[in-house]
Amino acid sequence: MARGKIQMKRIENPVHRQVTFCKRRAGLLKKAKELSVLCDAEIGVFIFSAHGKLYEQASKGTMQGLIERYMKCNRGAQPELHVNDKEVLDLKDEISKLKLEIDVLHKGMRFIYGGGNGYSMTLDEMNVLEKHLEIWMCQIRSAKMDIMFQEIQLLKNKEGILKAANEYLQEKMDEQYGFGSMEPMLTNTDYPLMTNNQFPLTIQNEIYQF
Repeated sequence: MARGKIQMKRIENPVHRQVTFCKRRAGLLKKAKELSVLCDAEIGVFIFSAHGKLYEQASKGTMQGLIERYMKCNRGAQPELHVNDKEVLDLKDEISKLKLEIDVLHKGMRFIYGGGNGYSMTLDEMNVLEKHLEIWMCQIRSAKMDIMFQEIQLLKNKEGILKAANEYLQEKMDEQYGFGSMEPMLTNTDYPLMTNNQFPLTIQNEIYQF
């Protein structure tokens, strides 16, 4: 049966989205490696997951070496940046907000580790700290889910390998010893046995199984 055409849109199911990301990421890195080997090319690949996790691969040398080479090649091709006064003011305003946010986070960390003893925070500062804690908790849960999915996939792979090995060994045993085709042999024939005094003995209805 032919596979249906995949629509190029965001996968809504988070489990399916994570599985697809893992498969396609591995395929992309494999293709990059094959291209490097076949064509003797230097390739560097950066991949950031939806949760901000970095995956990278450098075909030759290190990724830092490839970045330096890239910067050297594009140094003369970069256009000159013209920054007006409004952009400068916006940048300064953004920097001020970031500094204020960092100060609030440092104060919040001291408040948390100190148990509130000797440290006080305003309501606005606590609201900011609460927002960041919620973001961190979401990131931690997402990272845990990534690890759990990877471990589940690893266990499934191991299960498949063990199952295939078991079937292979079973086939070999059937071929060598004939366990798969032999059945118990029943007989009603008398089998004479001779004692030391040469008197015949009989055994009836014995079952011989291999």
